[in-house]
Amino acid sequence: MDLLSDVVALMRTGRPISARISWRAPWSHAFPSAPGSASFHIVLRGSCWFVPSTGEPVPLSVGDVLFLPHGDAYGLADDPDEPLPPPVGCSHDDPELFASAGVGGSGAETVTLTCGYRLHPRVSHPILRSLPPVIHLPATLGCHPELRAAVELLAGEIDNPRPGADTIVTSLLDAVQLYVLRAWFSSDELCTCGGWAAALSDPAIGPALDAMHRAPDRRWTVESLGAQAGLSRAGFARRFTELVGTPPLAYLTSWRLATAARLLLESDAPVSEVAERVGYGSEFAFGNAFKREYGVAPGRFRRQALAPGGDAA
Repeated sequence: MDLLSDVVALMRTGRPISARISWRAPWSHAFPSAPGSASFHIVLRGSCWFVPSTGEPVPLSVGDVLFLPHGDAYGLADDPDEPLPPPVGCSHDDPELFASAGVGGSGAETVTLTCGYRLHPRVSHPILRSLPPVIHLPATLGCHPELRAAVELLAGEIDNPRPGADTIVTSLLDAVQLYVLRAWFSSDELCTCGGWAAALSDPAIGPALDAMHRAPDRRWTVESLGAQAGLSRAGFARRFTELVGTPPLAYLTSWRLATAARLLLESDAPVSEVAERVGYGSEFAFGNAFKREYGVAPGRFRRQALAPGGDAA
């Protein structure tokens, strides 16, 4: 898997939810703060306003996409000057993968596709922490055609569920998420500012990151990673640290342990097998590294997460 695919696989836990909502004026809806979750909205018909908890309202029109990666509070409304009602949350434990609903009065209609999912409470990636509270992708003609196509397919499946819809909707939600991240990190403005956007687009550092993610179990060295990047050992280490914010082998260790944590949460593979799959030659060495990162040994991490009331899905 490449880096963005890995990040999407790492970030989500449990069953996603989605809904096609018909809002009829006058209407407004407040979404409460939901730490540990992410959501996005897509305007399929009409127009509305995004009302952030701080800052000015933002007009939205057909085809606009909003992604909220940190679970901040916000509102949607047909009129930004009307006060929002008390916030109403939704349960990510809802057994329905997708639903349709109508809200509001009898006026002009706006239709949105709303999707949300929980994030792993103990497993994260710095690329997610680097995202702003809101990513707004306006429906500019000719931009992000793959995202538009995925949105159209997703809306069609939710409008008219047929056999196989559960798998198709889940896959399309992943696709939309990846297209949003791809669009954000390919922004020319971001790529000139350094950080993860520049790292992903860098002709040397991007391939090295990809290599680490595709083969975390390989015995990488700074020299062999530099060879992947076409740079000298010193030049690679300097450029990687400048763009990613951490030295190459420190990032590799962090990624290996995050991958191991996900495997512990989502599989019943023995700890020794998990250690081998993420590049550790011994269970002892893996256990020590894992405890430094997560504060507990791998076996205890798994037991705590899967126990009743634990913090993993």
